[in-house]
Amino acid sequence: MNNELVIRSAGGEVAIALLRDKVLCELHRERTERGFAVGDIFLAKVRKVAPGLNAAFVDVGHEKDAFLHYFDLGPQYRNSFKFAKGAVSGTIQSSLLEDWKLDADIPKDGKLADAVSASQSILVQIAKEPISTKGPRLTAEVTLAGRYMVLVPFINKVSISSRITDETERKRLKELMQAIRPKNFGVIIRTNASDKRTEDLENDLKTLMQRWDVMFRNLRNAQAPKKVLGEIDRTSAVMRDVLTKDFTSIQVDDELLAEEIYQTLEKTAPEKKGIVKHYKGNLDIFDNFGINRQIKQAFGKQVMLASGAYLIIEKTEAMHVIDVNSGSRKGGNQAQEKNALDINVEAAKEIARLLRLRDMGGIVAIDFIDLYEPENRRILHKTLKDAMEDDKAKHNVLPPSRFGVIELTRQRVRPETEIETNESCPTCKGTGEVQAAILIIDEIESALNYLHGEKDMNGLTLQVHPFIHAYLTKGLPSIQHKWWWRWRKWVKVMPDGAQQFLAFSVKDGAGNEVVV
Repeated sequence: MNNELVIRSAGGEVAIALLRDKVLCELHRERTERGFAVGDIFLAKVRKVAPGLNAAFVDVGHEKDAFLHYFDLGPQYRNSFKFAKGAVSGTIQSSLLEDWKLDADIPKDGKLADAVSASQSILVQIAKEPISTKGPRLTAEVTLAGRYMVLVPFINKVSISSRITDETERKRLKELMQAIRPKNFGVIIRTNASDKRTEDLENDLKTLMQRWDVMFRNLRNAQAPKKVLGEIDRTSAVMRDVLTKDFTSIQVDDELLAEEIYQTLEKTAPEKKGIVKHYKGNLDIFDNFGINRQIKQAFGKQVMLASGAYLIIEKTEAMHVIDVNSGSRKGGNQAQEKNALDINVEAAKEIARLLRLRDMGGIVAIDFIDLYEPENRRILHKTLKDAMEDDKAKHNVLPPSRFGVIELTRQRVRPETEIETNESCPTCKGTGEVQAAILIIDEIESALNYLHGEKDMNGLTLQVHPFIHAYLTKGLPSIQHKWWWRWRKWVKVMPDGAQQFLAFSVKDGAGNEVVV
């Protein structure tokens, strides 16, 4: 499988496209002036405790108060609170926890009001970005993610990703991390750590400890609300999370950004630094790799499938609804059940791609074409689950209901990616009305009269829609010939399929467009 990253930097935004065999699978867009991103750590102030919700509303500087539930405090909340308080006041002198005496975990079924009170300053991390009218969702269980591991303070445990299945490798990683991790810092080993050298893992751990120390220093004398540690930028986060040994190319249209990525890879994955290329083409990088076309196809209300079937995607406040339609798909001489299964399987694979690409979260209801055979419904359910296996967002796919509807939930931590694919008509500007078509000739003649008369220009070329070109040049005498008799200057008329029906442009003898 050919995996590529294409990165475009323009207009205060970095857009990152992940292609698999030239097919767009993920799209990440990051504004350079970010506000509240997943992973950011804040010293926040509790505004209000809501015992009925077993939660608190917390001020992190956002216009809407953030939400913190008791279950998001984390078992080690007492340690986190004492550490933040001591760091702010200066009574704790080091970010290391070697001499720290761990307090007991908070009860699993406790009350938030027993642990948190209004006006307290607490250390929290953004778990979900602000979405729609809701403020950020918080967790008080602060962690730091690296390329090969996640650092978890106030525990003494090493956990390993379930995707690392080799028992020998799991044992090696566990023994290694138990030996090198600082006291009272736990570690979660990520899938990328498999078969990595001890040096690479030590460097990653060292980097995470340095970030923890930066956060500690930023807490000194801090006044809530204050960001004390920002998550690394989205570009670096995507590089950290999705870049694997399978990637064959990284194309970047910004020279400075390309150099930054090269240097990052030189430190984290030196064997991959050669795949970074600075794109220098005249065409927009997303146009060159066919990404803009795929975006237009994938982000509309109607999404076509290769077979001629299509999807209708509707969004409501509570959920997304997807309808699968056979469209022009006939199925030849196949039985109706087999044809329906083929369409549903194709749709399931495309829907799994679209969920990741559009970052659709919450509840999703998919109305597939009815299947009557229980075995076919099982095949459809398995196909959708298998297609979503690589999705890093937590998800749960239910079997088809008696009405042929599959319901699923998908974790939502950021606002859904929305790209407007409809365009306003350039002729009527969205009003639904255009000027009388016959007046276009008067406009053209007025422009030529100005350029020939007042500007005394020669060798003009008029570019118009092919229909207008035919109207101006056909017949004897044609309108083009009449212009010759009027001004004694020949106007070259060229058909241009890119021109709108009632639009035109004029170029001088040197080929430069003339502003009329």
